Amino acid sequence: MNETPDTLLAREDLPAFTVGNENGRSPFLLVVDHAGKRIPACLGELGLAAADRERHIAWDIGAGAVADMLGAALDAVVIRQNYSRLVIDCNRMPATPTSIASVSELTPVPGNVGLSDAHKLIRVREVFDPYHNRIALELDRRRDAGRATALIAMHSFTPVFKEVVRPWQVGVLYHRDVRFAHILLELLRCEVGLVVGDNEPYSVSDDSDYTIPVHGEQRALHHVAIEIRQNLITDELGQQKWAALLARLLRQAHARLADG
Repeated sequence: MNETPDTLLAREDLPAFTVGNENGRSPFLLVVDHAGKRIPACLGELGLAAADRERHIAWDIGAGAVADMLGAALDAVVIRQNYSRLVIDCNRMPATPTSIASVSELTPVPGNVGLSDAHKLIRVREVFDPYHNRIALELDRRRDAGRATALIAMHSFTPVFKEVVRPWQVGVLYHRDVRFAHILLELLRCEVGLVVGDNEPYSVSDDSDYTIPVHGEQRALHHVAIEIRQNLITDELGQQKWAALLARLLRQAHARLADG
């Protein structure tokens, strides 16, 4: 890629994001930073084999489907990012080393090697910015209308990462504000048979995350990030099961916050 393209997304490409249940009236706003696995045609599949483009390195398998079902159950707005995290990671600050990864887990990403600043900027401009601007617009509208909001960032994680087995079925992630997360943790741990991660398999930080620190913490909103193990949500039955469970527990957690 020696020449900087004029545009990343062609007319026939999907937009950077999709909004589901746009008129949802519940306090919940569901966002999915890694919902999609598409790669713009002009990037030549980033030099990756088809099998690698289906793996967890490219997207959060099942997370978007669970979020859509959860949005319907909660009457919540759902904002999903449509492009692969390998195009640009929409949960990373642009210009950081992990924003556009040249190696993901142990897999080289040839199309991300040696990018100029201009190449990186066009990915920010056409994928990252539109997605996050739409989240900000939704939050601004709610603020201006005096509506309470709880921001829920939906993710999924691979059962094995760099040959390390992850035992958790679900993880609750947070940073400075523990209120929502600790209530949800307690509720999940009351469910029989669940192994629940407390800031596992990841934790939220200013260095590694964008969505929760910027949209949740900076606005002082109730928020939490949820990680579900991917082998539990690869099919519709598993997705429905987890959407139903989370719909029930998120309602309970939010009610406790309101009572407090």
